Amino acid sequence: QVQLVESGGGAVQAGGSLRLSCAASGRTFSNYVMGWFRQAPGKEREFVGCISWGGGTIYYADSVKDRFTISRDNTKKTVYLEMNSLKPEDTAVYYCAQERAPYKMSNRRGDFGSWGQGTQVTVSS
Repeated sequence: QVQLVESGGGAVQAGGSLRLSCAASGRTFSNYVMGWFRQAPGKEREFVGCISWGGGTIYYADSVKDRFTISRDNTKKTVYLEMNSLKPEDTAVYYCAQERAPYKMSNRRGDFGSWGQGTQVTVSS
């Protein structure tokens, strides 16, 4: 099992930037796809992006493409979400998650079995 802890959330004005981190402990980190999801009040949790085990393949949701960047450092067991040009509609609780199976690339919420507690991001206009 893996434990995931997000950090870096906060409040920012539109157009600003934030960098979220997700530190993992427990089972092997470098064999698994890591994903970022978010959930706004009254809405379902949605996919933001994911990064392959080695970092060579990254998927983004259309809503964040060209503004958000996902990266990972396997030596530190940490995945990052760099968010630029933030918009009020980016306001949500952001979660990192780990794929259930090693070496499997997916953007489906159900394929991710381990989740962090979430970190709040609030973007004001």
